Amino acid sequence: MIIVTGGAGFIGSNIVKGLNQRGLNNILVVDDLSDGNKVRNVENCDIEDYMDKDEFLRRIKQGMEFGGPSAIYHQGACSDTMETDGRFIMETNYEYSKALYHYCGEHSIPFIYASSASVYGGGEVFKESVEHEQALNAYAYSKLLFDRYVRKNSGVSKSQVVGLRYFNVYGKGEEHKGRMASVAYHFFNQYHEQGYVNLFAGRDGYADGEQRRDFVWVKDVVDVNLHFLEHPEDGGIFNVGTGRAQSFNDVATAVLNTLESATKTTQDWIAEKKIRYVPFPPALIGKYQSYTQADLTNLTMSGDYNRNFASVEEGVKHYVAELADAS
Repeated sequence: MIIVTGGAGFIGSNIVKGLNQRGLNNILVVDDLSDGNKVRNVENCDIEDYMDKDEFLRRIKQGMEFGGPSAIYHQGACSDTMETDGRFIMETNYEYSKALYHYCGEHSIPFIYASSASVYGGGEVFKESVEHEQALNAYAYSKLLFDRYVRKNSGVSKSQVVGLRYFNVYGKGEEHKGRMASVAYHFFNQYHEQGYVNLFAGRDGYADGEQRRDFVWVKDVVDVNLHFLEHPEDGGIFNVGTGRAQSFNDVATAVLNTLESATKTTQDWIAEKKIRYVPFPPALIGKYQSYTQADLTNLTMSGDYNRNFASVEEGVKHYVAELADAS
């Protein structure tokens, strides 16, 4: 059995679908379905069973064996970077992860968990080493502290342990995330609601809409996760991004070109007033990453991963087409 926590969420449900595509269906999905909309992410998945996250944690702490899992994908977390209840975040993201980490160590189960590129804070070097890590908010701190805990307790488990630092992931299955959904998703909805898209005005030395992030398609993220399942000899903490920073203008242009079957430039869309800029939110000042770009050296060398990642133009085109077909 493969256990996927957060299995009805965005990345977790895509991992479940990826496992299904490889002929694997002996899967236990663990999640919190207080938001029943997430059911849509897994209603067509082939799984063995479902369990609430609190019940799962209770059984983990009791040492139950669940029939001998072949791996645990730990994707469940509070992913709201603006959440201010630090106690809740630490309990949900840090303590829960520690319990699963020790359980996997005691039972020799491969443990592949979701970390985050937020651990790099406002820095400009995105390499998996302590000197480049900092936290701008409680969410980032919870992820960073667990990565540090794994490093300090590396002798706990003799089985595989993999932490994946996701950069800006976009793709099908994120609809329930609200404000935390990707900008590609928000741009798609803005276009249909108002006929144009809104981007942040310039900040931190960047021109309007030119803040740059490493935007990575969820299908590429799933491929990395399944790669490590198939290579149990590889372990460590790895960045998961494209290795290419692209602007928010690039994302908006890709969305608009897909929706209007065009090949226009950002400047064309600005001239048509279909790309517009709004003031940078004061609440995000000092808490916002204006630039991210994954250093993939560790993934390609230590993780032996050699597949190419989709560019914004490629991945967003596929994603927007999926959204359009579903609407």
